[in-house]
Amino acid sequence: MSPTDCDVAVIGAGAAGMLAAARAAERGRRVVLLEKNRKAGVKILMSGGTRCNITQATDRRGIVAAFGPQGSFLHSALAALGPDELIALFHAEGVATKVEATGKVFPVSDRAIDVRDALLKMMQRFGAELRLGEAVEDISRHDTGFVIRTENGELTAEKVILTTGGQSYPGCGTTGDGYVWAKQLGHTIVPPRPALVPLRSPATWVHELSGVTIPDVRVQIVGRESAKPLAERRGSFLFTHFGLSGPAPMDASRAITANPDAPGWQAVCDFLPTSSREALLETIAKEATVNGKRAISALVSEWLPRRLAEALLAEAGIALDHRVAELGKQQRNKLIDAIKRQAIPLSGSLGFKKAEVTAGGVALAEVDSRSMQSKLVPGLYLAGEILDLDGPIGGYNFQAAFSTGWLAGESV
Repeated sequence: MSPTDCDVAVIGAGAAGMLAAARAAERGRRVVLLEKNRKAGVKILMSGGTRCNITQATDRRGIVAAFGPQGSFLHSALAALGPDELIALFHAEGVATKVEATGKVFPVSDRAIDVRDALLKMMQRFGAELRLGEAVEDISRHDTGFVIRTENGELTAEKVILTTGGQSYPGCGTTGDGYVWAKQLGHTIVPPRPALVPLRSPATWVHELSGVTIPDVRVQIVGRESAKPLAERRGSFLFTHFGLSGPAPMDASRAITANPDAPGWQAVCDFLPTSSREALLETIAKEATVNGKRAISALVSEWLPRRLAEALLAEAGIALDHRVAELGKQQRNKLIDAIKRQAIPLSGSLGFKKAEVTAGGVALAEVDSRSMQSKLVPGLYLAGEILDLDGPIGGYNFQAAFSTGWLAGESV
């Protein structure tokens, strides 16, 4: 193969790019995969705490539903490679998987490098050429295909698959380069913004709880100008030195990043979503009768981590050594409000630097969902996070990347 002539040039060696390259090469296409980093799959390697949450244990409909209005775009991609087929693909490459209680699917080894290496093996086996440390500088359309200018010269390709990712975790190399090239080629870019990102809070008591984790919290995002919650998520919750993290706050974060300058953002937290207000009041009443001399802090610490229990009592204006029997009706209601409706002020997010996913990107209306080919530029295909497609935490975004990459590789 001539170094300046290939059937398919794939740009970006992430989840979508590597699977697209492997699938296209398996079909007999002459494939070159260009990656500006000196190793492939950098984001895969750091994802899921270096464990890589490959997908979610659901069916195609479950993935589509998780993406909301954007989900219908994924029908064809998921028909080509659904969650079960993706898991089977990795099993065939020697990567055994396991399903955790949250439905997240991880390699049994808990090693993201096993996922990345399986993709590399696939590409190598099918003959795709991987060029690491070769940054693309420009892409232009010509009569016979595309000219891709890199640091090392020019490469001509009949077709191009653009899988450069978004702007989340820019340290991985995802710095939005693909948006520039897609726009130059005529595409509309929905303004990128961070999604699945930790949230900042100015509240000192929140910072003082850094490290406290609660496995199940309902989080509602509300703003000063909206009577109804703009987002609601339920899941694990982590207090940090800057504010809030964990699946529930991060899942709800896109409501804030969509309008970061709006005043009065709050996370209204229910720290005991499995217990009703009435049930908690009844428990307090029973305790007042049976064990009235007990400190209220001891009772609440049975429900929640001690540090959080004490902080919520302080927010409710109740002394830690206050006896249960001495709590009046107003104090009891204040305490339940602190547990079930605790409003935490928010001052924004940690931005792209700590976002797991990018919302926004190439407008879906300009991409043929049946093939991933651009409707505007024949021979140009787009897959993965470069598209205006973002789902919740839990493996959904990797599934979308793998499925759209696979379909692009099948279509070129």
